[in-house]
Amino acid sequence: MAVNAPMTQVLSVAPATEWTFNSFTPEVLPEPRVVEVSVVIPCLNEADTIGTCIQKAQCALREHGISGEVVIADNGSTDGSREIARQLGARVICVANPGYGSALMGGIEGALGRYIIMGDADDSYDFLELPKFIEKLREGHDLVQGCRLASGGGTIKPGAMPFSHRWIGNPLFSWLVRRWFQAPIHDVYCGLRGFSKNLYQRLGQRCTGMEFATEMIIKASLNRHRIAEVPITLHPDGRKSHPPHLRTFSDGWRTLRFFLMCSPRWLFFIPGAALAMLGVIGYMLAMPATTFRGITFDAHTLLFASLFILCGYQSVWFAVLAKTFAITEGLLPEDKQLTRLFRFINLEKGLLAAAACIIIGGILLVWAIQAWFASGFGRLDYAVTMRRVVPGATLVALGFQTGLSSFFISLLGMRRK
Repeated sequence: MAVNAPMTQVLSVAPATEWTFNSFTPEVLPEPRVVEVSVVIPCLNEADTIGTCIQKAQCALREHGISGEVVIADNGSTDGSREIARQLGARVICVANPGYGSALMGGIEGALGRYIIMGDADDSYDFLELPKFIEKLREGHDLVQGCRLASGGGTIKPGAMPFSHRWIGNPLFSWLVRRWFQAPIHDVYCGLRGFSKNLYQRLGQRCTGMEFATEMIIKASLNRHRIAEVPITLHPDGRKSHPPHLRTFSDGWRTLRFFLMCSPRWLFFIPGAALAMLGVIGYMLAMPATTFRGITFDAHTLLFASLFILCGYQSVWFAVLAKTFAITEGLLPEDKQLTRLFRFINLEKGLLAAAACIIIGGILLVWAIQAWFASGFGRLDYAVTMRRVVPGATLVALGFQTGLSSFFISLLGMRRK
């Protein structure tokens, strides 16, 4: 069926109305009715393609007998996109806060359906494919992710995706989300997906930018919700009046930054622990001036070993701090291992450990100063004195790190209104 010609409003689509998010008035609310599916489309000056997207969604709903509505979450369009949407029978929700995630939050909050299908307004996603998402949702899946990449059975039409996105960025981030979060998907950036509104309300989405989509996948995976993936076809961007809103490097960095916050174990804890262990091994070799196959590990080895210990220890602490922050801010679910750890480690114990390190380190430093005093403040045998100065300075630094980090993690753990 052709979908490029204007369509009249179908029975499954709500009457055309325009809402302003968070400022609903009773006069414009639609009459209560049963809506199974809400198709939510974020929009910012998409007059070139918004009509086609709406018509395809309406066609899919009508042809398959699905009770649904099309919701346009408008983020400040000035090109007539809202007027086009209203004329075609879509419901418009105006979202004042800028950002891809903000627009979707506004549209989803105002949607009436039990299930939500979200997709972009650039006509790169074929909304005629909606039934395959709805079928999976009806089977009991909480989140149904589209996949454009061949690794998940999808298809990308020529010119539909830049080379760097198709072969580098998207496969890399999709691999990370599978490896770090055990998400059973192959296309983390696909913007066409379906989910239950109940899932959305439980996840507590926070990201207002492009990370909104990856946040949903990560949270759903970590909370062990049922996730399915369906192959789809990606078409070339249909817009002519302006380029895509996606910014390759800045949006890619924001995604990576969010990944790192959500998975500090792989980036900070494990590498930091390995680095600190390497430093400990260096100390074990350098303190007795071990010679192995003609190589002597002496005072200079201690400096490198101390560097490894300090950097590794800070990395481990950062992993704990990042995980605590993410949990307290609702970005990640509660971690049982972290909860058990905090039952045994608290601010007081952290301060005691910090004081012990500073005192022992201070004793070593005073010992070195006394040796300098005994020599009349002249030259010292650095091979001997460095074995007091370097460990002493390292312990004092570790003590300060422990004390300050203990205070900070205690602040993060405080419950706020």
